[in-house]
Amino acid sequence: MQLSTRNLLKGRIKTIKSDTVSSEVVMDIGGPEICALITTGSVNRMGLKEGDEVVAMVKATSVMIMKE
Repeated sequence: MQLSTRNLLKGRIKTIKSDTVSSEVVMDIGGPEICALITTGSVNRMGLKEGDEVVAMVKATSVMIMKE
């Protein structure tokens, strides 16, 4: 499979919090955690569980930076 996404972050699922429609998946990538909101159907279809090794793919048309 080929993807246009260049921002690939390998990590491990730390927690999954699900309701009937959506799930919050928190990943440990060795630095700041990443949180993805995906459908609970996707969690079930992929068989995701805490401790699984996964890759977060980040594709955005804009990235904002703020300096305090």
